Amino acid sequence: MADEAHETHAATPGPEPRPSSEPAYGRPADPAADPAPAHASGSDAGTHSAAASGADPDAPAPAEATGGAGGAQDAGEAPAAVPVRLVSAPPHAGTHALFVDVGYVYAAIGLLVAGTAERRAFRVDAEFLISSLIDEARAVFPEGRLLRVYWYDGARNRVPTFEQKQVAELPDVKVRLGNLNAHNQQKGVDSLIRSDLESLARNRAIEDAVVVSGDEDLVLAVEAAQSYGVRVHLWGIEPAYGMNQAEPLVWEADVTRTLHHDFCAPCIFQQPPVTATPAANPAPQRTTGGTPPTFDQVWRLGGKIAERWLGARGREDMAGLMPGPRLPENVDKALLVDAEGELQFSLRPHEDLRRALRNGFWDRLNQEFGVTPHGEG
Repeated sequence: MADEAHETHAATPGPEPRPSSEPAYGRPADPAADPAPAHASGSDAGTHSAAASGADPDAPAPAEATGGAGGAQDAGEAPAAVPVRLVSAPPHAGTHALFVDVGYVYAAIGLLVAGTAERRAFRVDAEFLISSLIDEARAVFPEGRLLRVYWYDGARNRVPTFEQKQVAELPDVKVRLGNLNAHNQQKGVDSLIRSDLESLARNRAIEDAVVVSGDEDLVLAVEAAQSYGVRVHLWGIEPAYGMNQAEPLVWEADVTRTLHHDFCAPCIFQQPPVTATPAANPAPQRTTGGTPPTFDQVWRLGGKIAERWLGARGREDMAGLMPGPRLPENVDKALLVDAEGELQFSLRPHEDLRRALRNGFWDRLNQEFGVTPHGEG
């Protein structure tokens, strides 16, 4: 990745510890495989070795046992090569899975990049974010196998939104939905993560679990997974200030990793600010002097506004407009003002463009609710 994430590793078991008498730079040569050279003192060295180990005094002495003026170095010969013992973490070759708390990730990325945790103020490219997380895991587990990405999000009455349906269609991704209350707060997501994490660990389906969350409620799930031999890697978004992960969760994880601003920034784009242009002054200087947008541009804008309203007003509220095909007068006016504010162009003298705007709006809602499109009224 462009921005190397910081990772803290727990101690990894290595080879057998060397005896205290072993030189700090390496392991002494095997006495049986490296007999003393011919010029070494057979009586002194052999007797010394036998006294120390109980071996046959007549057996060849190890090279290290020959000291004094009769040693190999004193004779001008080069010393034998000493193998160096390297201690490093073994490559990860097992199966791993990613458990992504979308509510935490979106809020933390929003604060870090857009300066707000309000989900309606920015958009996250979920497909790009998932791809980036998989690439990050590939760097951590170069020889490992990805089981899948678990994508935990909230939805009203657990009915998936259009974006959640798109994510569910991605390969190696499983969407798991909790509920979304009237304050747009996720409910039941932590229990879903606990259930999946413990189940996979208990059934030996994974060796490593990457948890992208900050919820303290996951501490018990982490402990349970570790009791089955799973290593838990806790990943977090760089906090805009302070901390955005519970300390007990951080303490419990085997490895922690921070995804910095350079990782997060390409995954997000901010919604343009919508300014309600008064109906009496809808940028008249562009009505006649500017270049009108195309039918396709306005149609796409209608769908984009519908998508934005679904996130801001909630799916339940938008369902009240269905099945159409006519919009209430106040909603139709709000749609027009929203579009004109983004285009900086008045659509009021252009009936065909207003029709395209409504068509795009309805096409997006029909897609969301699975309704057969109606003709424009």
